[in-house]
Amino acid sequence: MTMAEPTESGRFGDFGGMYVPETLVPACQELDRAFREAWGDPAFRKELDHLLRTYAGRPSPLTECHRLGEELGCRILFKREDLNHTGSHKINNVLGQALLAKRMGKTRIVAETGAGQHGVASATAAALFGMECVVYMGTVDIERQKLNVFRMQLLGAEVRAAETGSQTLKDAVNEAMRYWVSAVEDTHYCLGSVMGPHPYPWMVREFHRVIGDEARKQCAELLDGGVPDYVVACVGGGSNAAGIFAGFADTGAQLIGAEPAGGAAVGRAVPGIVHGSKSYLMQDEWGQVLEAQSISAGLDYPGIGPEHAHLAASGRARYEPVTDEEVVEAFQLCSRTEGIIPALESAHALAWIAKMREEVAGKTILVNMSGRGDKDVNQMMDVLGS
Repeated sequence: MTMAEPTESGRFGDFGGMYVPETLVPACQELDRAFREAWGDPAFRKELDHLLRTYAGRPSPLTECHRLGEELGCRILFKREDLNHTGSHKINNVLGQALLAKRMGKTRIVAETGAGQHGVASATAAALFGMECVVYMGTVDIERQKLNVFRMQLLGAEVRAAETGSQTLKDAVNEAMRYWVSAVEDTHYCLGSVMGPHPYPWMVREFHRVIGDEARKQCAELLDGGVPDYVVACVGGGSNAAGIFAGFADTGAQLIGAEPAGGAAVGRAVPGIVHGSKSYLMQDEWGQVLEAQSISAGLDYPGIGPEHAHLAASGRARYEPVTDEEVVEAFQLCSRTEGIIPALESAHALAWIAKMREEVAGKTILVNMSGRGDKDVNQMMDVLGS
């Protein structure tokens, strides 16, 4: 199975689609046409590659983690997205979307954010291209990610609080989409994950495919032409996982998505529609979307990208839960054995490896280190009582 283009209606198997208000259908169709045209234009691809290389710092290196591997009884390789400009994988997608928005004649970007990394990346790209930027962020996340809020403001973005519902990522998406409806003529919605209406799940995955393509080449050099036994990434909406999975979907590597136990949409395997697409959601018996719970603001989402739902339903990828306690232990273990402080999101992938020691013993595991943990240090000081 390869992660190819969706159907004309934006579906991956039974999932995906374009479930949006009538007023947004033309905007989504315009974006679909613009992306297809740009992605097929060598000049656009060349300019984006130049930005990724000279501004974002790509290619990101592959780091073998000897001490962590010895501790966990396997060979561990980190794809170092934490070393990108702004501190995570988010910059890949945002530079692509900002460049596309400029090509479409848009002058303003609106974005949502949970942990703040997508908001920071969006504010960064807006500053680079001279565009206005509005970022919606849940009130709860504003409190636990104060550093990223300040970074966004320093970069010139306006941060607006989402005060409804759980006041986290889901609600920030709601507010950003409402704003887009009211300002669609001059505003591009820079959605931060592989979710939402078509063409976002496909487009965001393609902008992140660079992660998997680079890692495939790097692993081939390190493993004498081979591939890792496992490719592991954290999953909320699932952009970093989609990016790295895209490089290995046509191989024999096992693809593992680590979900927060309090937001395990795939584990519940209940299809539904939220934020413009059909996918697996956390729902009650009446079809109401449940609130996700996670120590990580970036994974605090009750659904998953539709292509991930398709990968799960087809059996090509496994999505397994880890608890907050397991994440905290993995966060500390990685920090003290490798001198790499992971984002709490990325620590979910490490927590899965630690939890599955018997299964992965002696295997080679590629982990997408999707972000660095600077943003989480204050929160972890509170959690650990330091």
